[in-house]
Amino acid sequence: MVRDDKHEALEAARQWIAQHEVEYLLAQFVDIHGAAKTKVVPARHLDMLVHTGAGFSGYAIWGTGLARNGGDYYARADLSTLCPVPWLPGYARLVGDGHVHGQPHPLCSRVLLKTQLARLAERGWTFNTGLEPEFVLLRRQADGDYVPADGFDRLDKASYDYKALARPDNRRFLERVTEAMAAVGADVYQIDHEDATGQYEINYAYSDALKSADRYTWFKMAASFAAEEAGLLCSFMPKPFADRAGSGLHFHVSMADAAGVNLFEDDSDPQGYALSQLGYRFLAGILHHAPALTALCAPTVNSYKRLVVGNSLSGATWAPAYVAYGDNRTVLARCPGGRIEWRLADAGANPYLVSAALLAAGLDGIDRALEPGQPVNDDLYEYDARRLHEAGIRHVPQHLGEAVDALEADRVLAAALGEEFVAEFVRLKRMEWVDYLRHVSDWERKRYADFF
Repeated sequence: MVRDDKHEALEAARQWIAQHEVEYLLAQFVDIHGAAKTKVVPARHLDMLVHTGAGFSGYAIWGTGLARNGGDYYARADLSTLCPVPWLPGYARLVGDGHVHGQPHPLCSRVLLKTQLARLAERGWTFNTGLEPEFVLLRRQADGDYVPADGFDRLDKASYDYKALARPDNRRFLERVTEAMAAVGADVYQIDHEDATGQYEINYAYSDALKSADRYTWFKMAASFAAEEAGLLCSFMPKPFADRAGSGLHFHVSMADAAGVNLFEDDSDPQGYALSQLGYRFLAGILHHAPALTALCAPTVNSYKRLVVGNSLSGATWAPAYVAYGDNRTVLARCPGGRIEWRLADAGANPYLVSAALLAAGLDGIDRALEPGQPVNDDLYEYDARRLHEAGIRHVPQHLGEAVDALEADRVLAAALGEEFVAEFVRLKRMEWVDYLRHVSDWERKRYADFF
């Protein structure tokens, strides 16, 4: 008799729901921007979530590519993601994959990542990622503007400040989020205050890329609730303040074989990075495709206020704008030993799309046996334009429009991620860029209203 794994998983989920006294399920997925979307479903309708999915109007969701008169969008539950929601007693969360007309939807971020992971699985490999989220706690003022939530947090070099970590409101927020991460099996192993006022980073254990993306989405959900509970905003805006460091989302990436052996690790590496030939070829691929990857890793107008070229106003910043590698925080890809730290992505990035694009670019490097060139261990913030040119070091696109053009022109990534997806992403981001270009800011009025 052939065992029905899906039936057994469903029965185990029913038992878990009963054991934990779950009454409602959050059927959750993300839109193209990585923002969590949900429906509340009574737990007795678990079968419907698994077999059909929670139904949504596709046109009402960013990035589905569905017309106003198009089909419905169904988030079909992945039972492996079932977990309690600590801040909502009696609720559990299930992550869903987008389906349209009963088929996985190629414009769903999670489906897109699973498609890339399936390519890797054919080789017997697993893609592992460890994400390092940074964020800023803000408080809204009467005029609608935002300021740092902690009025005592004013140090010029605030990294690792003990006082900010220990203040009661901050400490309660961080503890609440840490407890929420435990609900999805994400072991938080360190928390620190970052360089900007009100900025923090929480580090938790790495996992396979799909689980990591699910966990980052959960992290944002938990952090947003914990902040709102305290009357604050947990902001994942890449660069909230011009004179303070921006918020990144660093991806530590590696590959493992079926036995769990790290395929990127080689202690005999003559360059001292403990990186294997496979790792170097993957590295070459993501550096080669860096301009196009920028659109997905830095997906907002504001992102490019973080990716500065030249001197920064932000104190101890290491935001990477230079296409190079080394054990160096001023380059795009840091090699700290047996893995690659991709430093381009910011806190506003969609983790499913970044993971999928990195994998597609890295596999291109592996398949074409690309080489990454020589490492760079100088402080590239000290290089002027002439020295960068002499060293052959490019910088990433410097605004969203330029990055979107690079993505559209990259035929390898378009083929891997899907022409339909890339066209939809480019369409939405061009709209965002044009909207920004047409906006008249306070800076412009102050500078030009009485200038001529």
